[in-house]
Amino acid sequence: MLKNIPALMDKGKPVSVVFTKEEGEDTDLLYCELIQKARFGESFLIREQGCSVGAYVLGDNDLSPGDYYYESGRYSDRTAAGNAASSLHRLAKKTGAISISPYSGADFDVLLLFLKPERAMRIVQAFAYHDGKPVEFRTGGTASVCSECTACPADGKPAISFGCKGSRKHSGYQDDELVVGIPFGLA
Repeated sequence: MLKNIPALMDKGKPVSVVFTKEEGEDTDLLYCELIQKARFGESFLIREQGCSVGAYVLGDNDLSPGDYYYESGRYSDRTAAGNAASSLHRLAKKTGAISISPYSGADFDVLLLFLKPERAMRIVQAFAYHDGKPVEFRTGGTASVCSECTACPADGKPAISFGCKGSRKHSGYQDDELVVGIPFGLA
């Protein structure tokens, strides 16, 4: 399937994410911004990034974003905001850096794609090809790039996300694009 994946994207390249023991740089850019920049040719080796939700999801800290979600007005009350925060898929405590780069054919932990819905459907159909079972994924419209499409695939499960308020605002992917996360073992 890998040889056909890059052709599915209308703009940019798939993004390779690798969790490494190397030392990385700290950046003020958000994880979703770094992914978008890698889509268009840049590469990064990061230790920490500038998003508090991303830091929680990517294993940098244990500071739940529940209060942030509530204060941003995304949820009706603190309980709903806390439920949203506790439902985020998270990486274990990070012990190294994250390499983010355009896909070059090398091994990766997670491959991220920005696809039109019809092309995302083809990915889902490819996953179901051998056993005919539907692909299950969950989305809450929160932490789309970091939680839904990076942390979840890092645990071996494919993911599709409609995006979140933060990633759409800060990284600039298009209204007609979905984010797809593919674990290496399923590619």
